[in-house]
Amino acid sequence: MQTQLQELLDKKACEELLIRYGRTLDWLDTAGQAQCFWPDAAIDYGFFRGSATEWVPVVMELEKASLHRWHACNSIIVQVAGSTAKSECYGLTAGSSETEKGALECHVFGGRYLDEFEKRNGLWRIAKRTYIADWAYTFPNGLDDMIKGGFLLNVWNIQVSDHPSYQCM
Repeated sequence: MQTQLQELLDKKACEELLIRYGRTLDWLDTAGQAQCFWPDAAIDYGFFRGSATEWVPVVMELEKASLHRWHACNSIIVQVAGSTAKSECYGLTAGSSETEKGALECHVFGGRYLDEFEKRNGLWRIAKRTYIADWAYTFPNGLDDMIKGGFLLNVWNIQVSDHPSYQCM
């Protein structure tokens, strides 16, 4: 029973790490993003191949180019083998940018993350990642029309780290 309990705890730690990955991108938490990976992790997104140390500044600059961003990992499956694990999950990413005419435009990407994790000194982090893009779509952002129509929502353009509503978890 103890072995099964530890496996569940390890799986949960890896799942939370995948969720934290998206959350730290959304809030532009560079330090939090770096903590998702071991510094020597091998990262392959196609347009980028290198270490996590090299990857984090690249991805954070890409994220800062969006007025709004949203990442979700789902259908997460994790297989633990001692102090290593592997996982596959689907990733859905959306970001908004301003067109030349000043309207908001959304870019949505669907893909999957193929990850390998290592537990070092009691901490799980990503040791290897391959991202596979499955589809992409661009369309007008409906927030403009909703707000102009009087349906007011909280809309934050998070462009820098340390937003007052962000809670480090």
